[in-house]
Amino acid sequence: MADKILKVKRKQFIQSATEETIKGLLDELLEKRVLNQGEMEGIQHNNRTVMDKARDLCDHVIKKGPKASQIFIACICDEDCYLAERLELQSETKEEQNKEGGTLPGLSGSLKLCSLEKVQKENPSEIYPIMNTTRLALIICNIEFDHLPQRVGADVDLREMKLLLQDLGYSVKEKKNLTAQDMVKELKEFAACKEHMTADSTFLVFMSHGIQEGICGVTYSNEVVDILKFDTIFQMMNTSQCPSLNNKPKVIIIQACRGEKEGVVLSKDSVGDSEKEFLTDAIFEDDGIKKAHREKDFIAFYSSTPDTVSWRHPVRGSRFIESLIKHMRKYASSCDLEDIFRKVRFSFEQPESRLQMPTTERLTLTKRFYLFPEH
Repeated sequence: MADKILKVKRKQFIQSATEETIKGLLDELLEKRVLNQGEMEGIQHNNRTVMDKARDLCDHVIKKGPKASQIFIACICDEDCYLAERLELQSETKEEQNKEGGTLPGLSGSLKLCSLEKVQKENPSEIYPIMNTTRLALIICNIEFDHLPQRVGADVDLREMKLLLQDLGYSVKEKKNLTAQDMVKELKEFAACKEHMTADSTFLVFMSHGIQEGICGVTYSNEVVDILKFDTIFQMMNTSQCPSLNNKPKVIIIQACRGEKEGVVLSKDSVGDSEKEFLTDAIFEDDGIKKAHREKDFIAFYSSTPDTVSWRHPVRGSRFIESLIKHMRKYASSCDLEDIFRKVRFSFEQPESRLQMPTTERLTLTKRFYLFPEH
């Protein structure tokens, strides 16, 4: 039973839970009516230590029995996957699922499918068609550099983003530690993939150090200009260069600094030099065969606003990627992609998260894009 699991894990939870995690758990448990307002306020009392709050929270839930404990464990897995991993709740909850037939999220959280019927209630002409075929996604993650600091924690971003995209039904091509030239090569090969002909959409995720104009390759230094310009990504995936994805959503996710303006000091994905000369974009000719918008059906979600840094935790990974994955998993069943991105931005309004502000740019989606209606 879930309450027995909590009793075993109680001491470790008390020693490991952070203030931020406890706040998130309290909000979730209040919303799910496991706790009432008075109980939540009593646990949150300002004069209490984090361990006192964790102890009181755990004891409150255990007293309410196995159902409340099961919800609590699910909330831990959803709110703080690293704490869940530390408590080894994944294997424990799988056993509970087998015994009780319930559904609890794993370390990366669970995905809930929305029905095709729900989506079709809206105007179908304003929704991108969903095809039950192979979708492709590309992740490029630079972690180790010749002259720049290693991006400690980026391996967590890579692992969790890959799991998310796979759960969303994408076959993921993963590439690590590339120069700008290598990134261009991978983009060209990805744009030419035959699978795009029958796919309904694609995701491209870039995670690296960065400057205002683009993403750093692994050889970047004061002497070596190794930059993939943001414009190049759009040019290589546009209508003329990737006709197979014409009229289909192309989602660009970029985790990288875009300048040097700082907020709170953690660990930043920036190189400290934004005044260098950059690589010239390749020139792409229009095929001239038919009239079509050169750049359409894109949405780009950057980790920060122009000229500012992006923050990364050495254990939990990037704040932006962590929030994005959490919201995608939570709201994919009920929201289109633009609304999910808005929710991510709203999460950075909270006082403890005001380190950066993600921004949606070059938005040319003409319809609403739902991620994975069930067929």
